[in-house]
Amino acid sequence: MTTTSAQDGLRDHFDAVIARHDRIEPRDWMPEAYRSTLVRQIAQHAHSEIIGMQPEGNWIGRAPSLRRKAILLAKVQDEAGHGLYLYSAAETLGVSRDELVRHLLTGRQKYSSVFNYPTLSYADVGTIGWLVDGAAICNQVPLCRTSYGPYGRAMIRICKEESFHQRQGYELLTTMMAGTPEQREMVQESVNRFWWPSLMMFGPPDVSSPNSERSMAWGIKRTSNDELRQRFVDMTVPQAAVLGVTLPDPELRWNEGRGHHDFGEPDWDELSAVIRGEGPCNAQRLAHRRRAHQEGAWVREAASAFAAHEGPEHD
Repeated sequence: MTTTSAQDGLRDHFDAVIARHDRIEPRDWMPEAYRSTLVRQIAQHAHSEIIGMQPEGNWIGRAPSLRRKAILLAKVQDEAGHGLYLYSAAETLGVSRDELVRHLLTGRQKYSSVFNYPTLSYADVGTIGWLVDGAAICNQVPLCRTSYGPYGRAMIRICKEESFHQRQGYELLTTMMAGTPEQREMVQESVNRFWWPSLMMFGPPDVSSPNSERSMAWGIKRTSNDELRQRFVDMTVPQAAVLGVTLPDPELRWNEGRGHHDFGEPDWDELSAVIRGEGPCNAQRLAHRRRAHQEGAWVREAASAFAAHEGPEHD
């Protein structure tokens, strides 16, 4: 049993590590609230990668060429790998992957709201790569410096691959914008639908975010929601100009005094509704994931039986 003085010493050491922007590792002492916050955030991130396979996976069989099919298949496989990295990082905190998956399938844990919107045209594959993965990069690059070691190390590889995904999406849109009027119209319509959900990916405004302040204090997050959103807008506006699309925000303009772009307010009521499970594809996404989990039960059972038969020396 840990004495009060020993507990205070452990807490002081933890606070000192956080203060010097160093890393907490799995065997280090950490407050339970820190651990539970990490589990929530890493699990949500892992679930987002897995659910995020669905919107674009929907287009693998309908991509217009073998090259485009191969590119999209590789990207969806990358997303599966990202989910596995993150589930592994969460497991270092003492939670099992089975438990995390169960929380996802029962709706107890969430995933990114943007994946509850439909992919209605092939242009959405490019728009998701450009806008959604672009927003993910803005959000995730600071996580390479997060205070929890396994999470930060997983993010280094994930960010490298997400950067490739963003470039691939932009290349696809560039190709379509050099095509027919119908293709250019398809791209603009897709951008119109995904612009605001992409801005919502960063979460609610800082004043309304219940977890941000504590996560920032612990170094789990390094940048606030609003600052990340501003970075994304500033990054995306010149890219849109080169691409030749219009971002659907009448309030979007350069503010010389601030040195940043001003932009309109996302519909936070819509974000709340999607998080509650009332988005266009919430039920569809979870139903598909539950079905895949059930159909894969025999694989998990066979793997467990093989491991038991081979013994611990073959684990």
